[in-house]
Amino acid sequence: MDGLRWLLLFFGILVIAGVYFYSRRERKKADQEPAPDRRLPPTLGDDVDEAPVEEPPETEEPDVEVAEPRQQKIVTLRLIARDSGSFKGDDLVLSMRGIGLRHGKFGIFHRYDGNDEDRTVFSAASLVEPGSFDLANIKEQELPGISLFLVLPGPIDSIEAFDMMMEAARTLAQSMDGELLDESGSTLSIQRERYMREEVIEFERANFVA
Repeated sequence: MDGLRWLLLFFGILVIAGVYFYSRRERKKADQEPAPDRRLPPTLGDDVDEAPVEEPPETEEPDVEVAEPRQQKIVTLRLIARDSGSFKGDDLVLSMRGIGLRHGKFGIFHRYDGNDEDRTVFSAASLVEPGSFDLANIKEQELPGISLFLVLPGPIDSIEAFDMMMEAARTLAQSMDGELLDESGSTLSIQRERYMREEVIEFERANFVA
């Protein structure tokens, strides 16, 4: 029985030794084999020969003349009731209509060049914000005054437009017994009116005379 035990032990040692030497031989063989080429494909940073990229030919842009925006000038004056009073709304509207002003865009009155409502010479707005006239309730309204304004350049000659607005303002002031003021709220004197007219002439000369 002891002999059989020693025989089995001997064979076990041989098996273990065989496994050990076989594994070392396989490991040595693997170390001698050349490693596979594991190079990654080239990236943008690698030095690789690439076909030159053809850029589109430069094209000359045509010379386009850009028109400079036209300068504008606004001439303003006011018609107010005397002694901090007010005008009756319906009387004021009738007076404006009597000199050719018509109710139109933005709810204010305009003087048009003929019948074309796209050709506004000058306009008149209420001094009560937002400046529009509520014609449906105008009889019940009391208004402190109106602002007349002229935007240049307009559909007609600037000097002619200014003279038309001044004539309308004087007619309204007389019919409503009102007082004319300049844009700063000072009484519109003859000298101030002449100075405003000279400003319009200079604007016309500086911007529209070759």
